[in-house]
Amino acid sequence: QVQLVESGGGLVQPGGSLRLSCAASRLILDTYAIGWFRQAPGKEREGVSCISRSSDATHYLDSVKGRFTISRDVAKNTVYLQMNSLKPEDTAVYYCVPASTYACPRSNNKSGYLEVWGQGTLVTVSS
Repeated sequence: QVQLVESGGGLVQPGGSLRLSCAASRLILDTYAIGWFRQAPGKEREGVSCISRSSDATHYLDSVKGRFTISRDVAKNTVYLQMNSLKPEDTAVYYCVPASTYACPRSNNKSGYLEVWGQGTLVTVSS
């Protein structure tokens, strides 16, 4: 069973930082690229970032480039999303999900990913 568990969300002021964690099995991390998505109230789920299986490629949504960094820790079977300079528009539930292959999809829509969504972790950016 494919299962990923997100954590690390919370309430932060604009300009602040959070680090999200995505815990997954070694099999999943050794097989697939991993993406981070987010869904704000009333909006479609959008791809935020992706890291390839070998960590040699990363992709970012234009609006988070330079502020977010995706990484993976093989020893801890975890993928991270470091989020700096947070803005109110970053408020959303964040999800991690395996891509359908070892490489990040060219598009950041859901079609290139497996439909194994977890509970997500809520990020609220507000003063």
